[in-house]
Amino acid sequence: QVQLVESGGGLVQPGGSLRLSCAASERTFSMYAMGWFRQAPGKERDFVAAISRSGGRTYYADSVKGRFTISRDNAKNTVDLQMNSLKPEDTAVYYCAARISVSIYSGYVKEYDYNSWGQGTQVTVSS
Repeated sequence: QVQLVESGGGLVQPGGSLRLSCAASERTFSMYAMGWFRQAPGKERDFVAAISRSGGRTYYADSVKGRFTISRDNAKNTVDLQMNSLKPEDTAVYYCAARISVSIYSGYVKEYDYNSWGQGTQVTVSS
């Protein structure tokens, strides 16, 4: 399994922006499809965004489409989540996830699709 470390969380006002980053330990990072999930207090962990191995395909939850952007840099072993126009309902712990993918085009939107997880980073949207 690959080791994942998230960073970039914090407190932001409604309408603001944050950029989360996930650093992977694996030298073969380009073999992994990546995803971001989030878990609000008292709720299940939900899909946020996913990106294929090559970065050519991206997938978003309807609740974040048009506001969040997932991207990756295979040379730096990182995947980022740019979050704009943040809302109080975006408050959650955000998790980075990884899985090996044979296809360079596939993205995965289910929690059970992933077998490596970071420790999470807190995002709080409040005035």
